[in-house]
Amino acid sequence: MRLRTWPNGLVIKVFVLPDDNPLHHRFSKEQLSLFPYQLRQSWDRLVFSGTGQAPITVASDEEMYNRIKNTPGAIGYLDTSYIDDEIHVLQIK
Repeated sequence: MRLRTWPNGLVIKVFVLPDDNPLHHRFSKEQLSLFPYQLRQSWDRLVFSGTGQAPITVASDEEMYNRIKNTPGAIGYLDTSYIDDEIHVLQIK
């Protein structure tokens, strides 16, 4: 949450789905081990303290796909049905 640029110098743009979206809930719980409201609280703390930037909320999976695909330095999450050759997948360890 505090990293602002990728190693190649591109500004990181974080995209998320709304807190009540089922994919956002699943991603938060399975990958981050947090409830969506806990993730929101963490973002809010960083934003209000001036040490982080809020993610950009998108309305749908389709908008997430288009934003990730067309925004240099973007990161977000998608259902596997949206993954194609135009999206680079990062493995979470």
